[in-house]
Amino acid sequence: MKSFYRKTCWQLLAYAGVVISLSACNGLRSATRVSPADAASTTTPIKHLVIIFQENVSFDHYFATYPNATNPAGEPAFTALPGTPRVNGLSGTLLTANPNRLNSANDRGAVNPFRLDASQAATADQDHAYPAEQMAFDNLLMDLFPKNTGSGTSGAAGVFGSRGQVMGYYDGNTVTALWNYAQHYAMNDNSFGTTFGQSTPGAINLISGQTDGAQTRSALGADGTLGEYTDAQGHRNATLVPDGRGGLTDIGDTDPSGDVCSNSKRPTFSMQGKNVGDLLNAQNITWGFFEGGFDLTQTNANGTTGCQRSTSSSVTHVNIVDYMPHHQPFQYYASTANPQHVRPTNASVVGSAQDGGANHQYDLHDFFDALKVGNFPSVSFLKAPAYEDGHAGYSDPLDEQTFVTTVINTLQQNPEWANTAVIILYDDSDGWYDHVSAVVRGSNIPVAGFDNLSRCTSLKTPRLPGFDGGKVAQGRCGYGMRQPLLLISPYARANFVDHTLTDQSSVLRFIEDNWLSSQRIAGSYDSIAGTLLNMFNFQASPNTTPYLLNSSTGEAQ
Repeated sequence: MKSFYRKTCWQLLAYAGVVISLSACNGLRSATRVSPADAASTTTPIKHLVIIFQENVSFDHYFATYPNATNPAGEPAFTALPGTPRVNGLSGTLLTANPNRLNSANDRGAVNPFRLDASQAATADQDHAYPAEQMAFDNLLMDLFPKNTGSGTSGAAGVFGSRGQVMGYYDGNTVTALWNYAQHYAMNDNSFGTTFGQSTPGAINLISGQTDGAQTRSALGADGTLGEYTDAQGHRNATLVPDGRGGLTDIGDTDPSGDVCSNSKRPTFSMQGKNVGDLLNAQNITWGFFEGGFDLTQTNANGTTGCQRSTSSSVTHVNIVDYMPHHQPFQYYASTANPQHVRPTNASVVGSAQDGGANHQYDLHDFFDALKVGNFPSVSFLKAPAYEDGHAGYSDPLDEQTFVTTVINTLQQNPEWANTAVIILYDDSDGWYDHVSAVVRGSNIPVAGFDNLSRCTSLKTPRLPGFDGGKVAQGRCGYGMRQPLLLISPYARANFVDHTLTDQSSVLRFIEDNWLSSQRIAGSYDSIAGTLLNMFNFQASPNTTPYLLNSSTGEAQ
């Protein structure tokens, strides 16, 4: 009941189904403490949005056979609830005579999709570069993944020594928590990376929908690219490419300029234009980006500190730094960066403009510290320490499950859970096989070898303006790969699969619509992004009963 009485007056009226006087509303407000987040005007009952932004998973990689799990002995079991809707996953010939199996160009990697067991949670990192993913699409035939994105030469699972490992998928016996959340809340099976490419473009698309406007002090190559290299598959890659209008677009991973933890031996870049943090600041909405390892004053159990804080996973047996600068999108913008990792004054000011110079950029523990003192920002972006972010090669679905369930279990026991929504989505696909495409915007980078998909380069494919809203900017072909998107909230439609076409910038659009009077960012994908509202049911009373999961097994407690 505590969370009920901390709601704004109009929400109380909706619950009660009665009409009372304005003076009664004012009296109610004066009798209860209303937090800045609850007091902020919103178009829905959602007063707190938490975005859990994970790494490198395609939709088929986690949900290919949902809701049917194999259930072998010794693994967490999953049994679908009656009436569970199916998703656009893998069945029939997609499992038994897959186009990637039939295409001889895939050589030894020409295999059908196959189940990865829970004992095979540690896999190799696949190739997920902007050009490689386009070539895997093979002009929408979706049949050249092993050749172009496969990288199965290391890791503990799959087709050893073969690029066919890219065809592997997990089911509800490994990604048990996510399948259980899908059962009790809502998911979308038609959500995509805003553009093709790696972590940094995905992260920037999440907060601005706009990867044009990159700037660098590093020397460009003769063709105007930055950080160009040739990968193991022979693909020509770069971090920044000419945008066709005299500037640069980000299509790859390079650290943000100025971040004290950025790699000093590699080129860096920054971004022009606005991001959602700028919009939230202008309206005095509390928010923050919380990433594991950002606090440089802490010392880990293994004695590491500063930018080198690291953690070893018992699953992957890899020791990896907790904080990765190229996963922190707000560090690329001068207006929202905290390059020296300044600490907030105390937990009660986290998310506010008076946070002691932290500029809304924090460590993950600051989020939990703020919750403990009753400070829950309106918008919170959460980034796991690297070993728990799900990125193949150094993380895995089991460590990821521990992180996700810990966060959601905590939130569901928070007094503000009744007006909270949690969105789980991913920065890119890691190149893992997926059978669905939805390219809606084109690009024709003025350097050969980067845009390889005819759907991208066709003059008939519309293109978006650059960061200033002017001429179209190349290097922004999308949508890219299909990825999971889940909604956990008391207002989520239970056991519901939404087929609305969405992308990473759909989260940006929800923030803009809910808190910012539908303001848009110049040249952003937010202007065309599909809505997330179909996964909500604001007409029904919210189901605030916690659904707590075991952080090790993903099963209900």
